[in-house]
Amino acid sequence: MKLVKKTALFGIGGGGYVCLELLYRGYSHLSMFAAGGTCFLLIGVLGRLRVPPIVKVLFGTVAVTTVELFTGLLVNRNYEVWDYRAQPGNFLGQICPQFAALWVPLTALALGLYKVADWGLDWVLLKEK
Repeated sequence: MKLVKKTALFGIGGGGYVCLELLYRGYSHLSMFAAGGTCFLLIGVLGRLRVPPIVKVLFGTVAVTTVELFTGLLVNRNYEVWDYRAQPGNFLGQICPQFAALWVPLTALALGLYKVADWGLDWVLLKEK
Protein backbone atom coordinates (compact mmCIF):
# COMPACT_ATOMS: atom_id res chain seq x y z
CA MET A 1 0.00 0.00 0.00
CA LYS A 2 2.92 2.35 0.70
CA LEU A 3 4.22 1.89 -2.85
CA VAL A 4 0.78 2.65 -4.31
CA LYS A 5 0.54 5.80 -2.20
CA LYS A 6 4.06 6.99 -3.07
CA THR A 7 3.42 6.29 -6.76
CA ALA A 8 0.20 8.31 -6.62
CA LEU A 9 1.96 11.20 -4.86
CA PHE A 10 4.75 11.05 -7.45
CA GLY A 11 2.11 11.23 -10.19
CA ILE A 12 0.39 14.21 -8.56
CA GLY A 13 3.69 16.06 -8.31
CA GLY A 14 4.77 15.15 -11.82
CA GLY A 15 1.42 16.09 -13.29
CA GLY A 16 1.36 19.35 -11.38
CA TYR A 17 4.83 20.29 -12.57
CA VAL A 18 3.95 19.58 -16.20
CA CYS A 19 0.70 21.56 -15.86
CA LEU A 20 2.62 24.56 -14.50
CA GLU A 21 4.94 24.45 -17.48
CA LEU A 22 2.06 24.09 -19.92
CA LEU A 23 0.36 27.12 -18.37
CA TYR A 24 3.56 29.18 -18.31
CA ARG A 25 5.19 28.39 -21.65
CA GLY A 26 2.76 26.17 -23.53
CA TYR A 27 4.88 23.01 -23.63
CA SER A 28 6.78 20.66 -21.36
CA HIS A 29 9.03 17.62 -21.52
CA LEU A 30 8.70 14.09 -20.12
CA SER A 31 11.70 14.70 -17.87
CA MET A 32 9.72 17.42 -16.11
CA PHE A 33 7.19 14.83 -14.99
CA ALA A 34 9.99 12.85 -13.32
CA ALA A 35 11.51 16.00 -11.83
CA GLY A 36 8.13 17.16 -10.52
CA GLY A 37 7.32 13.81 -8.96
CA THR A 38 10.71 13.70 -7.27
CA CYS A 39 10.32 17.26 -6.00
CA PHE A 40 6.85 16.54 -4.61
CA LEU A 41 8.10 13.52 -2.66
CA LEU A 42 10.99 15.58 -1.29
CA ILE A 43 8.59 18.34 -0.28
CA GLY A 44 6.51 15.71 1.52
CA VAL A 45 9.56 14.71 3.56
CA LEU A 46 10.22 18.35 4.41
CA GLY A 47 6.59 18.76 5.46
CA ARG A 48 7.10 16.27 8.28
CA LEU A 49 10.08 18.10 9.77
CA ARG A 50 9.57 19.94 13.05
CA VAL A 51 10.95 23.26 11.87
CA PRO A 52 9.27 26.61 11.15
CA PRO A 53 7.28 26.72 7.90
CA ILE A 54 9.65 29.26 6.34
CA VAL A 55 12.52 26.81 6.81
CA LYS A 56 10.50 24.10 5.05
CA VAL A 57 9.79 26.50 2.19
CA LEU A 58 13.41 27.58 1.84
CA PHE A 59 14.72 23.99 2.01
CA GLY A 60 12.04 22.99 -0.51
CA THR A 61 13.09 25.77 -2.85
CA VAL A 62 16.71 24.61 -2.67
CA ALA A 63 15.61 20.99 -3.21
CA VAL A 64 13.52 21.85 -6.29
CA THR A 65 16.28 23.99 -7.76
CA THR A 66 18.79 21.19 -7.16
CA VAL A 67 16.52 18.63 -8.84
CA GLU A 68 16.12 21.02 -11.79
CA LEU A 69 19.90 21.41 -12.03
CA PHE A 70 20.54 17.66 -12.06
CA THR A 71 17.65 17.05 -14.45
CA GLY A 72 19.07 19.70 -16.74
CA LEU A 73 22.56 18.25 -16.60
CA LEU A 74 21.12 14.84 -17.55
CA VAL A 75 18.57 15.71 -20.23
CA ASN A 76 19.13 19.33 -21.26
CA ARG A 77 22.74 19.34 -22.41
CA ASN A 78 21.85 20.91 -25.76
CA TYR A 79 19.38 23.37 -24.18
CA GLU A 80 16.47 21.89 -26.12
CA VAL A 81 14.19 21.61 -23.07
CA TRP A 82 14.97 25.01 -21.51
CA ASP A 83 17.71 27.60 -21.73
CA TYR A 84 18.59 30.06 -18.98
CA ARG A 85 21.96 31.09 -20.46
CA ALA A 86 20.66 34.62 -21.14
CA GLN A 87 19.39 35.06 -17.56
CA PRO A 88 21.60 36.98 -15.10
CA GLY A 89 23.19 34.76 -12.48
CA ASN A 90 22.48 31.52 -14.35
CA PHE A 91 24.47 28.39 -13.60
CA LEU A 92 25.42 26.44 -16.73
CA GLY A 93 22.20 27.69 -18.33
CA GLN A 94 20.24 25.14 -16.27
CA ILE A 95 19.11 27.20 -13.26
CA CYS A 96 18.89 30.89 -12.46
CA PRO A 97 17.91 33.00 -9.46
CA GLN A 98 14.78 34.40 -11.12
CA PHE A 99 13.19 30.99 -11.65
CA ALA A 100 14.51 29.63 -8.35
CA ALA A 101 12.68 32.51 -6.62
CA LEU A 102 9.41 31.36 -8.21
CA TRP A 103 9.75 28.13 -6.23
CA VAL A 104 9.35 29.96 -2.91
CA PRO A 105 5.56 30.48 -3.20
CA LEU A 106 5.11 27.31 -5.25
CA THR A 107 6.87 25.26 -2.57
CA ALA A 108 4.59 26.77 0.08
CA LEU A 109 1.58 25.71 -2.01
CA ALA A 110 3.08 22.27 -2.64
CA LEU A 111 3.57 21.70 1.09
CA GLY A 112 -0.15 22.25 1.62
CA LEU A 113 -1.13 20.21 -1.44
CA TYR A 114 1.06 17.33 -0.31
CA LYS A 115 -0.59 17.29 3.11
CA VAL A 116 -4.08 17.21 1.55
CA ALA A 117 -3.12 14.58 -1.05
CA ASP A 118 -1.42 12.43 1.60
CA TRP A 119 -4.49 12.55 3.83
CA GLY A 120 -6.84 11.95 0.89
CA LEU A 121 -4.88 8.93 -0.31
CA ASP A 122 -4.86 7.49 3.21
CA TRP A 123 -8.63 7.86 3.31
CA VAL A 124 -9.15 6.28 -0.11
CA LEU A 125 -6.70 3.43 0.45
CA LEU A 126 -8.05 2.60 3.91
CA LYS A 127 -11.58 2.67 2.57
CA GLU A 128 -10.63 0.00 0.00
CA LYS A 129 -9.60 -2.46 2.73
